[in-house]
Amino acid sequence: MAAGEGSRLRPITEHWSKPVLPIDGRPVVVSLIHELAAGGCGPIIVVTGHLAEQVEELLAPLPYEIRFVRQPPGLGSADAVARAEATAPFLVSAADTLYTPGEINRFASGVLSADGAYAVHGSFRPPLWALGPRVARFLDPLPGNAPYELAHVFDNAVAEGAVVRAVEIGPSRDLTSPEDLVRENFDYLRAVRAGAAGV
Repeated sequence: MAAGEGSRLRPITEHWSKPVLPIDGRPVVVSLIHELAAGGCGPIIVVTGHLAEQVEELLAPLPYEIRFVRQPPGLGSADAVARAEATAPFLVSAADTLYTPGEINRFASGVLSADGAYAVHGSFRPPLWALGPRVARFLDPLPGNAPYELAHVFDNAVAEGAVVRAVEIGPSRDLTSPEDLVRENFDYLRAVRAGAAGV
């Protein structure tokens, strides 16, 4: 999902789509696509919206089967997933998140017997989900009113008896604020900040 406006990173995201911003000097969405492909995921469907051309132009040359779908603003994560028209089972991730190497593959392998799953790391829920046919059928029609959220799809599926698992994964990294953008790109600032905290 690469359609969001990245409002917490404004004014930066008025000029650049959040997924094209870097972590470790590489656009986060490019790193994620490589990790998905390494985990055996494909074809990859990227749902774009805000500044869609930036994401599409960046990813189109990659050596994977990638399809793009556009989403109007404000419709939510479940709408993005529904627009992708993926065939279950499939994985869903936000395009601004990096996972510990190998975790996507481990997550996917750990949910084979469930109707759906979501990732957890401690008390945090990284934006990584697995939808089997029993959960994916709740994407049509979408629940409630816009914005349509993936959490509501899962809630409705569980209410109808679907088995949804929480799967522990390793740490993830994302960009949620201008501070995150700086912190994720300049390792020495971590050391300076840690040193200042110990003073």
